[in-house]
Formats: sequence, C-alpha cells, structure tokens
Amino acid sequence: MENKILGLHHITAIAGDAKRNFNFYSKILGLRFIKKTVNFDDPGTYHFYFGDEVGSAGTILTFFPWGEGIQQGRKGSGMATEIGYSVPKGSLDFWQKRFDQYNVIYNKPSEKFGEKYLTFLDPDGLKLELIESKTDDNRKAWETDEVKVDVATKGFHNITLTLNDIKPTAAVLTEIFGYKLIDQDVNRYRYATDAVENAAIVDLVELADEKRGLGANGTVHHVAFRVQNDEILMHFREKIEAYGLSITPQIDRQYFHSLYFREPGGVLFEIATDNPGFTVDESLEELGQNLKLPAQYESQREAIEAHLVKIN
Repeated sequence: MENKILGLHHITAIAGDAKRNFNFYSKILGLRFIKKTVNFDDPGTYHFYFGDEVGSAGTILTFFPWGEGIQQGRKGSGMATEIGYSVPKGSLDFWQKRFDQYNVIYNKPSEKFGEKYLTFLDPDGLKLELIESKTDDNRKAWETDEVKVDVATKGFHNITLTLNDIKPTAAVLTEIFGYKLIDQDVNRYRYATDAVENAAIVDLVELADEKRGLGANGTVHHVAFRVQNDEILMHFREKIEAYGLSITPQIDRQYFHSLYFREPGGVLFEIATDNPGFTVDESLEELGQNLKLPAQYESQREAIEAHLVKIN
C-alpha cells in the first residue's frame, strides 16, 4: 500500500446548543447521525458525528456542542473558514426553497472554478457551501423522507483555509501530503490530491491583513486528513517530525487513530485512520441511537447521562 493521504477524513467544528445542532444537521440538512459520544477530553460535553450511511471518511462532520451562552467565534486567518459539500447538479433550487422554509441564512448561488455553489450559515454561524461539483461524484448519498437522493449531500467537496501567507501551508500540502496546485482565482489557490476522487480539495485563501480568527462557537476546530491504516499514519508522523513540525503521539479516538499538529499558518491538522470505523461499538442499523462512551468513562455513565441534555 502506498503511503498516501487520501483526501479529507473528517472536519470538526464548535457549536452551542446540542439539540439545535442535532436538529439542523440531521433534519434540515439530512445527514445521518452516526455517533453520539462525549468529548474525550471533557466528558461533560457531547461529541456528535454526522455522515453518510456508514460514516465513510470524507463525509464525516463532527461537533463539540459546548452549550448555550458560549463565546461567539470569529472567522479569520489561521483557521478553516468554509466547509464545502458536494451536491448533485440541479439541486440548488431545492436547497434554496428548503432554506427559505426553515429560515436558514444563505446567499444566492454563485460560481467559482466553473462550479455553481450556494453559501449558507448553520444556526451557530458556521459557514458552509453546497457545490455542484464539475467532476462526477458517485458516492452514495444518505436519504431521508424530506431530502431524497437526487438532491442530498454526497460528502465533502473541499475545505477552505484562510491565511495571511499561503506559502508555508501550501508547502505542507505539496511536500508532505502530496497535493498539487490545480487552479487559482485571484487570491484563492486550489490544491488537490489525485489519490482519491472526492473530498480531495483544499482551497487556500490569502488575505495578508486579515486578523487572526477566534476559535469558539460557529468555527472549525480542526481538519482531519485520511490515511488507510496505522502503519501509514506513523509514516506521516516521522515525515512531519523530520519536517520540523511538532506532532502528538498516536491517540486512540475509538473510531479512528489520530495524530495532531498545527501547520505553519496556524490551522490545527489531524491525520486519521480508516480503522476501526463506526460499527466497532454499534451495528450499522443502530448507529447514532445510543450514547457510546470510551472505556475510561463507562463507570461514570450514570452521572454523564444525567448531565447531558436529551437530543433524540
């Protein structure tokens, strides 16, 4: 197996109210709620996972819902600022009507790199885009009663990072991750990997005078890139250390194994494995229905469940 980064694995963001977050993504956006667990570093708060039917890498959006009244974040340099989802061609009319129906804030469709897209905000102010990809996306969408397969999201199209200077970040993408610059529009530089067909794009937007972003409610916490297994994960650990960047030891996140490092522009990157996947502690049919706790918190289940708000 080649030592390759296989595009995006997951993206993790910060939200406020847990129930509102759950309702927006599972009902309005129509994603599958695939895992209800806790923040491993703060078991008094949830960690939610949304994705396709099985939680395939490249479809997984996760949230730390920290609760009402948390500080509002601010988009800025040194952070991921837009999450792009791939949707079928011709589906943006459906989404505009749906956003009208549910009072979702959005902009009229626009175009970049020859692709039509619709920008919208989630209830916490997180910025997302629905993009009619110009390359075929044959991933199987999750379907709900209201969001059918002909309009449903297929998984990630791209992630956008805002930076004061793109060069050091671009070097990590090209020299370590094997991405290539494939397009440019003014100050937006599009990088992609040819190791996978989808969830393969990282856009770097250069704004020299942009203030640093503030990581809090409605902002992206980190961006995770995908590798096939632990052996390849540790290969990249050596590579990143040799490059002179500081990186964590391997961390077991129950559904994947991870490394974390901050790229030179300030964005927190993670590299995550495909293994063991989301059916390690729940059957495919049951995904997202039960509160799943890592072993170290199982003895505190009663207290944790009593503290967490009921969402489904």
